Amino acid sequence: MIAVLQRVTRGKVDVGSKEVGSIERGIVVLLGIARGDSESDVLWMSKRIASLRIFSDEAGKMNWDIHQAQGSILLVSQFTLLADLSSGNRPGFTHAEEPTIARIRCGEVAAQLVGRGIRVAHGEFGANMLVSLENDGPVTIVLDSKRP
Repeated sequence: MIAVLQRVTRGKVDVGSKEVGSIERGIVVLLGIARGDSESDVLWMSKRIASLRIFSDEAGKMNWDIHQAQGSILLVSQFTLLADLSSGNRPGFTHAEEPTIARIRCGEVAAQLVGRGIRVAHGEFGANMLVSLENDGPVTIVLDSKRP
C-alpha cells in the first residue's frame, strides 16, 4: 500500500460538475492499493497517517498530528501510484490490486481513520476525478507499507 500525503489548507474532489468531497485544514491522501495488501497494511497505513506529526505547533515546529491540528483527511484512491515503468514509457498496472478488493481496502483505511476520531471525506472510487488542493508548506510525505 502506497500513500502520498499532502498537508493542505483545503482540498476537494469533483466528479463531473459535482463536488463529492472536501476538507479545509488537513491532509489529502492519495492511496494506492497493491496486489496482496492485507489487513496488516490497512492497520499500518491508517496508524501512520493518523500519527504523523506534520502540522505546526504554536512555536511553528512540525510537532502536531492531525488530531492536535483539528484537521480532516480527504482520501482519494489512486491506482496509478502502483505504475510499473520497467518496460518503457507506457505505465503498466499489474501491481495494482483488482478494483473490487482495492475498493474494500480503501474503505477499510477510511474506517480505521474514522475509528481514530478523524473526519474523513472521500473521492469516488473508480471515477475520473478532478482533485484540487492548496499544499501547505509545501509538505508532501510518501508512505509505503512494504517499506516501513
